[in-house]
Amino acid sequence: MAAAVLLAASALAAGRAKYVFYFIGDGMGVNQVNGTETFLAALEGRIGVEPLCFTQFPYGGLVTTYSATNGVTDSAAAGTALSTGKKTKNGTLGMLADLKTDVSSVAAWAKAAGAAVGVSTSVSVDHATPAAFYAHVPDRGMYYQIGRQMIAAGYDFYAGSDFLEPVGPDSAAAGSLYEQCARAGYTVVRGYPAFRSTATGKGKVVLLQPEEASRRDRTALPYAIDRTDADLTLPDITRAGIAQLTAAGKDGFFLMVEGGKVDWACHSNDAATAFREVEDLDNAVRVAYDFYKQHPDETLIVITADHETGGIALGRGPYELHTDLLGFQKMSAEEYTRHLSALRSKSGADFTWDRVRADLQANWGFWDKVKLSDRQTERLRKAFDKLSGGNGDQVKGHYASLDGLANTARDVMAEAALIGWQSGEHSNGYVPVFAIGVGAERFVGKMDNTAIPQRIAEAAGWKH
Repeated sequence: MAAAVLLAASALAAGRAKYVFYFIGDGMGVNQVNGTETFLAALEGRIGVEPLCFTQFPYGGLVTTYSATNGVTDSAAAGTALSTGKKTKNGTLGMLADLKTDVSSVAAWAKAAGAAVGVSTSVSVDHATPAAFYAHVPDRGMYYQIGRQMIAAGYDFYAGSDFLEPVGPDSAAAGSLYEQCARAGYTVVRGYPAFRSTATGKGKVVLLQPEEASRRDRTALPYAIDRTDADLTLPDITRAGIAQLTAAGKDGFFLMVEGGKVDWACHSNDAATAFREVEDLDNAVRVAYDFYKQHPDETLIVITADHETGGIALGRGPYELHTDLLGFQKMSAEEYTRHLSALRSKSGADFTWDRVRADLQANWGFWDKVKLSDRQTERLRKAFDKLSGGNGDQVKGHYASLDGLANTARDVMAEAALIGWQSGEHSNGYVPVFAIGVGAERFVGKMDNTAIPQRIAEAAGWKH
């Protein structure tokens, strides 16, 4: 009791968190963070860690993630826990496990208290984690209904790749979700340059990726390892969110930013791509940290994850790690599947093992920078033979399928780097939490994921 009183007195003396940033690395367990720091140090030629910005924050702890019905959660139940402080059934958003009782989120508590609110992600705006902050549905796959509830929630700023189902059964009368956004007073903007030139300060905004990017893949922004200068990025989204919510002129703001593709890369067991996604999330945190340095007595930044994905192990036998080798991988395994398809189409009869071997050397560093055994070379050759003969395996993953050669290349790279994976799905591993700013002392030690939104609300003075 005495400790609780002292904590409350300390928080009161420090004031309340007027500006709240809530970062969620989907699938980002402890080893995803540690692996990224180990990888970044290895790129500098040393054993150890190169600290991320958020791991240097003064407060931190470990978080349990089980759902109301499963020892291993999915992103919908975990997102609901992280947004509402309530456990629910896997696959459910913003409702209790009875699938009848709606529960409100910390974003809604912030809005009710007069704060501006933003919900953003590197995947689609209607995906599980962002949707947990505004939607109430029994099935996370109800994308059109989720999109309608996003508009009805009336938050000031949304951002992500796109809507997964912009047209629904009532669209003949109601119009697409884009049209419904416009009627509700939202400006739909595509790309960060367009946001900067047309949207800042203009009421409510939905920021999406450029239409050309959505034509290629509307489900998510490109991986950091694959992106071009034209692509929308998570740091861009964070800058846009700060600009828009500050311009709203309300009593502070709440901004949730999800690094959604850490999870996707881990579902694909693609370590280089996953570590680059964690690094990209950290770059978004750095944008918030710059804001914090200007408002240190009014800002709270919290970083956590919804669950761990893949059961990643940093080591697989020898007491060594060679994460430096991951630096020779130039694209994600998913992108390499597309790359090989284009190469085959372009090459025609010249799609030979010698040509593909040279391509593997250029894009994965194999044989030149990444030494392979004869057995590993033979596995790659066999995968090529199947692919060139029209009998290539298609390895179906959670979010994408890989051809047999890209799948083998990814496996061989993991072996060389001495990275192990337990599965292509989620695990019950602890995830980390880090915090800095007003009320950050609440995020210390072991806690359940349901405690995080409640402690954010306490720091901000929002009723819940």
